[in-house]
Amino acid sequence: MTYALWVIQGLLALVFLFAGGMKLYLPLDQMKGPIDVPGGLLRFIGVAEVLGAIGLILPSALCIRPGLTPLAAAGLVIIMVGATTITFIGGLLPAAVISIVVLVLAAFVAYGRWRLAPLCVPSSRSATR
Repeated sequence: MTYALWVIQGLLALVFLFAGGMKLYLPLDQMKGPIDVPGGLLRFIGVAEVLGAIGLILPSALCIRPGLTPLAAAGLVIIMVGATTITFIGGLLPAAVISIVVLVLAAFVAYGRWRLAPLCVPSSRSATR
């Protein structure tokens, strides 16, 4: 289970790093979607996606506050709920399906790192010594 979670975390981190980076790099007039979203909100979402991508990997990899990884995944779930809603309302069904898949994967990482396979948990032996 741990390996599957790491693979999914890595893929999600790449997806959100790319998507967030594009929202920060591209001019606002080139980011027109099916529904007009204010430019400041797009930049904010870009920052949140980049920070979420970093949060999926670094805390668990460095064993520094690994509890931030499921929180980052939960935050990305919230972002994907908004993305799914906007693409569905805009009539882009294939994009909405892709958003739902990414949402489910992020939810799986959040649940998996909270309950199924948390990382950097101190063992009972080291606690008793």
